[in-house]
Amino acid sequence: MGIHIQTFAFEGVEAAPVDVQVQISSGMPAFSIVGLADKAVAESRERVRAAFAAIGLALPAKRLVINLAPADRPKEGSHYDLPIALGLMVAIGVLPLDALEGFAAMGELSLDGTIAPVTGALPAAMAAHGMGLGLICPEASGPEAAWAGELAILAPRNLIALINHIKGRQVLEQPKPGSLYEESRHLDLSDVKGQELAKRALEIAAAGGHNLLMIGPPGSGKSMLAARLPGLLPPLNAQELLEVSMVHSVAGLLERGRLSRSRPFRSPHHSASMAAMVGGGIKARPGEASLAHRGVLFLDELPEFTPQVLDSLRQPLETGQISVARANAHIAYPARFQLIAAMNPCRCGSAGADGYACRRGPRCARDYQARISGPLMDRIDLQIEVPAVTAADLALPAPVEGTAEAAARVLAAREIQMHRAEKYGNDAGTATNAEMPTAMLEKLANPDEAGRQLLIQAAQTMTLTARGYHRVLRTARTIADLENCDGVRRVHIAEALGLRRPVQAADQTGISIPGVKVS
Repeated sequence: MGIHIQTFAFEGVEAAPVDVQVQISSGMPAFSIVGLADKAVAESRERVRAAFAAIGLALPAKRLVINLAPADRPKEGSHYDLPIALGLMVAIGVLPLDALEGFAAMGELSLDGTIAPVTGALPAAMAAHGMGLGLICPEASGPEAAWAGELAILAPRNLIALINHIKGRQVLEQPKPGSLYEESRHLDLSDVKGQELAKRALEIAAAGGHNLLMIGPPGSGKSMLAARLPGLLPPLNAQELLEVSMVHSVAGLLERGRLSRSRPFRSPHHSASMAAMVGGGIKARPGEASLAHRGVLFLDELPEFTPQVLDSLRQPLETGQISVARANAHIAYPARFQLIAAMNPCRCGSAGADGYACRRGPRCARDYQARISGPLMDRIDLQIEVPAVTAADLALPAPVEGTAEAAARVLAAREIQMHRAEKYGNDAGTATNAEMPTAMLEKLANPDEAGRQLLIQAAQTMTLTARGYHRVLRTARTIADLENCDGVRRVHIAEALGLRRPVQAADQTGISIPGVKVS
């Protein structure tokens, strides 16, 4: 009779079932692992052998074959140690044949028999629950797996504890879910003096989930503003929390099952590689774009990133998903993030500033900004100039209104969007205006006649693409939501257009929007 132990292989954030089959037969002593296993899985032989020796067990001097089925699915990682060890213990009679029925297993073995934590406990527990199985996992991974719901979980510290539990000598307690917390202390918007236009743009971006680019000289407060965006965003709801936690579980970022309701805020350095940004590498781990799922991806010094890395963000900005193509598999990671970027107007940093003359002239700014492709810029809803803060601004007292007041308006606008999405049957349910499908957009963001005429004129003068046209409508819809206005009016379209181009680009187009400073 064959011995079968269930475990999982990870394909993105999904856990696919793997059947660990154990066979002991006569012949020359050998220990083989087959089934498209990588180096870490192949090394399980030595870890299992050493762990058995540490607890007083010995493998028989026979032919041992471990088959990981299906054989054509790639197997990566050290979490196959525990199911292999359990299958062998059943095969040599240490555990009864029916002891592991109804359980899947995952965990890495130390040489002393301790079961070390592994990544992906939450997706594995979700998959086991869907198959009607319990889960055997390391003690440190138990609080994370317990978030999967009502399923039996055994989380032993070592092999001895697991053997004693199965044989009735001791009882392992069902682990409790890790703590759920929310970041209570955020940087406050009242710390920023001046920059009223930038604060307004930041609030609109937070309310609608819009992408934002800030262009300004060093020290104007671009990074300071971006760091205060998390305080404006509402906490993750239950569905979003699960999505984010699955990605962070695969990446190994959940410490003893602690989940956070605060939205992710990722700020990679501009030296980040393609694999670091969108995922990939040897094991196709999630990149910064996926780790920012349902949160914010902040790219400071935007033109300093490699152009190929920046252009790799174009697909997830449109689809909310990243596909990592490998020779033997295609892996998809969720990546619905909000892009916030900051940059200097030129390499010197102060082009266009009062009292400053760039020695390279206009070419310096033109060449520097040309490092960002037009298609990527077209996907950024708000593009504003952040001028240098004057000494008069710095001498003023702190603003009366801060993060708390702006966050309340953002939350009210998001609730309007959520109810609207539910009313009109949007599958996303909690979708922001930035995610609104075009079919819904034409229905729910249709401006009045004056607004339509202004948008048509601006689209021709500013040479807006179809994508840019719709993004202006989405921004205008968000501005109307912040005012709790049912319809989109001309004033909303005007402000959205004013926030679409920085001063230098807008001056080149020659467009003039009455009542709105284009900046």
